Amino acid sequence: MAAASAPVRPPVPAPPLRLWPGWILVTLQWLAWLGLPYLLPDAASAGILAALAGGLLVMVWWLFFSRVPWPERGLALGTMIVAVLATGRLVHPSIASGMMGLLLIILVTPLLSLALVAWAGVSRRFSRGGRRLSLAVAILMACGVMTLVRTGGITGGAASELHWRWSLTPEEELLATTASSGPTPSPSTRSAAAQNSANPASVPVGPAPLSPDRVPGTPVAWTGFRGSQRDGVVRGSQIALDWAQSAPRELWRRAVGPGWSSFAVEGGLIYTQEQRGEEERVTCYQLTNGTPVWSHADPTRFWESNAGAGPRGTPTLAGGRVLTLGATGVLNALLATNGVVLWTRHAATDTGTKVPGWGFAGSPLVLGDRVVVATAGVVACYDLPTGTLRWIGEKGGWGYSSPHVATLEGTPQIVFLNGLGAVGIEPADGKTLWTYAWKSDGIVQPAVLADGEFLLGSGSGIGTGVGVHRFAVRRGPDGWVTEERWRSIGLKPYFSDFAVHQGHAYGFDGSMLACIDLTDGKRRWKGGRYGHGQLLALAEQSVLVVLSETGDLALVKATPEEHVELARVPGVEGKTWNHPVLVGDVLLVRNDREMAAFSLAGSDISPSGPIATPK
Repeated sequence: MAAASAPVRPPVPAPPLRLWPGWILVTLQWLAWLGLPYLLPDAASAGILAALAGGLLVMVWWLFFSRVPWPERGLALGTMIVAVLATGRLVHPSIASGMMGLLLIILVTPLLSLALVAWAGVSRRFSRGGRRLSLAVAILMACGVMTLVRTGGITGGAASELHWRWSLTPEEELLATTASSGPTPSPSTRSAAAQNSANPASVPVGPAPLSPDRVPGTPVAWTGFRGSQRDGVVRGSQIALDWAQSAPRELWRRAVGPGWSSFAVEGGLIYTQEQRGEEERVTCYQLTNGTPVWSHADPTRFWESNAGAGPRGTPTLAGGRVLTLGATGVLNALLATNGVVLWTRHAATDTGTKVPGWGFAGSPLVLGDRVVVATAGVVACYDLPTGTLRWIGEKGGWGYSSPHVATLEGTPQIVFLNGLGAVGIEPADGKTLWTYAWKSDGIVQPAVLADGEFLLGSGSGIGTGVGVHRFAVRRGPDGWVTEERWRSIGLKPYFSDFAVHQGHAYGFDGSMLACIDLTDGKRRWKGGRYGHGQLLALAEQSVLVVLSETGDLALVKATPEEHVELARVPGVEGKTWNHPVLVGDVLLVRNDREMAAFSLAGSDISPSGPIATPK
């Protein structure tokens, strides 16, 4: 008798997918990535970190808790790696190099997380082949989105400015406009010294009539970066304070090439630096109407994804000359009236310094017959009349600050902030006289206080200290010595410079303004939302003119009792990191796409005294 066959057991059904943890993680990831910066402007970096952490948690869920078949788990991980590597070769250069090369990973991680969880939910009833094919398609689509966009850079809070890849940049729009406006003017006559060298030509782009207020040697209204003392304090000017009755009146507005340069002003002319395609330019315009006067071009271009193209430094005026340092290290001395080249050097080559990640950002300092520049953390000195290299200082790491001048116990010194701290330098030979060690951003200008004391600031916190240090410098038996007074985190300036007024420092603490007391560094107030902008302090009227990161103009009390914003109006459009300039009652502002002049005159101008807050 045949043995009975064993009963066939039905296959054990696969456990259902565990999707709910994935949906929760992706929801929290996207809320942190997009929601945090919206609610808290200073939280963009935290949002990025949360998005990356969320992506890691989604992958942990996918590999160990999703219940997806193991072959599909491995297929997803492998496809993601291959797709991201391939996408990195196809994206726009601004995406590939942005955020120190991490922008693609930062942006694609939330997209891949969403694609993975959404696929798992939609494809449950697909066949095995259909599931695997659709999984690959979902991953490729998430990565493919990144090939359609470019970034115009990041904000001070690390938020990306995304645009369609095929859209024109403001610089491309400007170049298209100028190309269609007519032929390029012929080069101007150059000096004999320039003709005998390889110096580029200066090109006149408009009339340059001589007038008494443009004769070299006449009083200079604004010598260069942050004014004659490089402190951002305006002395002797008064403006309308009631903007409800006397709002800033626009005098003119015009497109400008990219760059983070500010202005220098002499007589009726203003000078700035900008990028025009493959040419880095020093440009001169009329103060009254913005009409171009002349333009000097150097065949070089600096660009990096985070801050974009163009020079970072600001022209310096001295003795009828315009001194400029470009983002790649080109140092020019030009005739202020017409841009004729007097001499040109390449400071980066002279000092053996590699162009730093953000470009050379310092502005030239003129001391008598010397021109002092900073190439990253190295300071160099040139002869003003001839451009002859006089000396090169000691190497000091990184740095984006400009040389500063101070007189300590009757001795003039060059003070410079680099990434390793502040140094005092002998102007005659470049010898280091003293050092105050502090690993900082090395960006904002030091503030010179009375009796040989200084303020230093740093704010990024990316491997550096944050806050403000006050220290003293004095001459001891064995040379110059430094002594720390206090440290404070009540003000944390990143690349937005601060100003000192009546015993207090006013500046940007993240995207907000803050005031600290100079006696002890304690914060007196913090308020407002201005992004990572710049400011001026008006000494006689105790007010701050604030240029926000989005281009707004604001008027804020420079008093320690509380933050009081008196008024706020639109200024220029787009990301604005450039320092504003006030000459008389004319305010000059610019960013990487346009510049404008406003009259701040009004009937309420009065001597310094209490300021009534508009109701």
